[in-house]
Amino acid sequence: MTAVLEVENLVKHYKEHRALDGVSLSINTGEIFALLGPNGAGKTTLIGTVCGLVRKTSGSVKLFGTSIDDDSITPRYRVGLVPQEINFDPFFSVRESLRIQQGYFGQPQDDARIDELLAALSLTAKAETQTRALSGGMKRRLLIAKALVHKPKLVFLDEPTAGVDVELRRDLWNYVRKLKAEGTTVVLTTHYLEEAEELADRVGVIDKGKLLLLEEKNTLMRRLGERNLVVKFSSTLAALPPELHGTLSTDGLTLTFKERAGTPTSAEVLSSIFAAKLPVADVSMQPARLEDILLRVLKGEPKS
Repeated sequence: MTAVLEVENLVKHYKEHRALDGVSLSINTGEIFALLGPNGAGKTTLIGTVCGLVRKTSGSVKLFGTSIDDDSITPRYRVGLVPQEINFDPFFSVRESLRIQQGYFGQPQDDARIDELLAALSLTAKAETQTRALSGGMKRRLLIAKALVHKPKLVFLDEPTAGVDVELRRDLWNYVRKLKAEGTTVVLTTHYLEEAEELADRVGVIDKGKLLLLEEKNTLMRRLGERNLVVKFSSTLAALPPELHGTLSTDGLTLTFKERAGTPTSAEVLSSIFAAKLPVADVSMQPARLEDILLRVLKGEPKS
């Protein structure tokens, strides 16, 4: 696949603090890439370096095959950014703000494109409203529209749904799926990990400026994900039969089994339970979650 972004050994120092510490990654055309990590991990610094908001200390960045050291302007015309901070001129209307944004990127006025985004982000009724009169959620919608109005081929969404309502989250992710179908590459940071789990093709985990993990999401879920099998019994068990895997609760009424790579399957454990004729009252499965995997990676638990 063709890489739209290639980062190699990227370093950023702020005096004694190393915000990025030798980060290397590539992001491919048309994929949704989730960049995950705790606050202060280096996510926004990495995005800012790519987008021209932060000057790198060392390392290389290529956008669409062009090094930003050779040409820092042209490839960035094809990049859109939704920043964390809400910041725009309060005295223009929503439509005027989007027209101005098109002009920043050297594009002619395209009201059809603006109308498409207004509809997709439920902003049509606010098109002629001055931005200072918008609610916080509507301002966030406008930031997203501004990042997309020039039809970028690489879009960075830095915590785009932080503090917004469920409706905006739904509208945005529906539009992200549309962008992917059109071949646009999306890089997403979010603390709503269920969003990353649902949308992402690949996942990168960064902490303290270092990239800890870079992997296809589905492969990662299979490799490190834990599914919990929970079996409730109708009467108390004094102990588990020795052939059974899992942990018995202190009251003897619940067995919990963590299924991961290298362990028996939940189906095998259930077969053993029924073969032992234990008094089963209820069985439930808790699927693997990206959130749990992220916490394990940040703790350094997975070693392979």
